[in-house]
Amino acid sequence: MEGWKFIVDHNVGKLAKWLRMMGYDSLFFNGSDDSSMVRTALKEGRVILTRDTQIMKRGLVTSGRLKAVLIGSDRPRLQMSQVIRELKLDCQFKPFSLCLECNQPLLKRSKAEVEGWVPPYVFQTQEQYVECPACHRIYWKGTHWQAMTRKLEQFGEYPEEET
Repeated sequence: MEGWKFIVDHNVGKLAKWLRMMGYDSLFFNGSDDSSMVRTALKEGRVILTRDTQIMKRGLVTSGRLKAVLIGSDRPRLQMSQVIRELKLDCQFKPFSLCLECNQPLLKRSKAEVEGWVPPYVFQTQEQYVECPACHRIYWKGTHWQAMTRKLEQFGEYPEEET
């Protein structure tokens, strides 16, 4: 299923940013009320990603009505590898199409529109920009983007357990 949507429990929070980077709609749940997270997941058709074994025992999960993935590692790199492998995610689904901070779809911006909003060197060297309509962060394909792209390519290559 290409259009996976996730709700990421606070105990595996870094997954939200990496999934957003791949283009997957991923809510970060920072609350302590698991019932609220389960309700949101059910209402919005989201897969729960968690390390909380109690969530996995809920009837909605055990019956298969609600999909949840119990994350085995406390290491973000292995967590991502597990999610990619178990759900057969495409690391290049819609890369860099969502805001890494607030999960909103990014909008293309012209160079003229970002003048004064990005560092001068970035403005001089970059031509393509996107902006989050909610938090107004501006993104471009600089060295951070290149490093994140390499990291995404590597996620599927990691073994289940580090040796």
